[in-house]
Amino acid sequence: MLLPWDVYGENGALLIRKGHMIASANQIAYLVERGVFEDQQPPEAAPEPPSVLRKLNAAYLELHTLLQGLSMGIAVPDFRRRLDDIALMVHAAIELDPDIAAASVLHNQHAAPYAARHSVNTAVIAVLLARARQRSRNDVMTVTLAALTMNVGMLAHHQRWHDSRTALSADDRARMLAHPQRSAQLLRQAGVNDEAWLHCVLHHHENEDGSGYPGGQVGAQIPLLSKLVALADRYCARVSERGYKPAMAANAALRDMLLEARLTLDIHLVTLVIRELGIYPIGTWVRLINGEVGVVSRRGLQSTTPHVESVIGPRGAPLDVFLKRDTRNPLHTIREVLTNAQVAALHVAPLRMAQVWGRAAAAD
Repeated sequence: MLLPWDVYGENGALLIRKGHMIASANQIAYLVERGVFEDQQPPEAAPEPPSVLRKLNAAYLELHTLLQGLSMGIAVPDFRRRLDDIALMVHAAIELDPDIAAASVLHNQHAAPYAARHSVNTAVIAVLLARARQRSRNDVMTVTLAALTMNVGMLAHHQRWHDSRTALSADDRARMLAHPQRSAQLLRQAGVNDEAWLHCVLHHHENEDGSGYPGGQVGAQIPLLSKLVALADRYCARVSERGYKPAMAANAALRDMLLEARLTLDIHLVTLVIRELGIYPIGTWVRLINGEVGVVSRRGLQSTTPHVESVIGPRGAPLDVFLKRDTRNPLHTIREVLTNAQVAALHVAPLRMAQVWGRAAAAD
């Protein structure tokens, strides 16, 4: 159904515009859970400051709805304009604060169904990489649109695979290997004729040594923009909680990709990823030499000395007021990186990003 009214959150922020298509009962349940349906204008209130998380959460929700219809081969009215709007939401979030946008990949993992969230997160990282390579505005938009749509060909199964604790069956493995071609086919059916976009989707699982799919392409045969999306896709997958595999710490994911680059990835582009995200990516959990546990909040003067917001004191007690630490200080150097599972074992309340990054990271 098409919504006959605008939908607002309790704080008055617009979540979904009038005329937005609700494609599934899951979408309705998601909105009801958040308690955000109204058929009236929000009350007069002081305008909320812009928030990276609100923009990205809106992009998750919009993309989830938009791709549901496309994945079933249903004609989606105004598909290109609506997808462009989602891409521009992602760009606006990055423009507002690229560090918060990158940290959201690690700390905003329960805001929406995995498939849409992973695609938006991949778009965030791909945009950062494309801009670091000083690609044109058109190329930045291309990698954004490709990341948002790269997995539509397996959308019907993606959440089930994400939640599964067992290996894929032979049929599911075949579906997974065919999804780049299926995604490109669905996009063509929806009227997409941008070959750079379609090639990016089609080749985002190719490897430098020819071991990828679907074409077994090698090195320079793989479009650069496809490689950028592929690297973003692999990083975001590694740091995500999945039913069959725990999330890797961000620095471990980068190290894993660096090792993989010996054969299957472009070493120069993997180095670019590390340079852009940092040795300790923003949002990484760390333990300091004094025993405090905190989260990397922003870059430091050197890649090895980021700024940290300590969340847990040296004796394991949560801190009522987070402490800002400059890891250049010998008392506050980083001793080790912690995984999500290690932090969860400390039995602290889940971190709200606004506690570290302020209103620009508010989710509501």
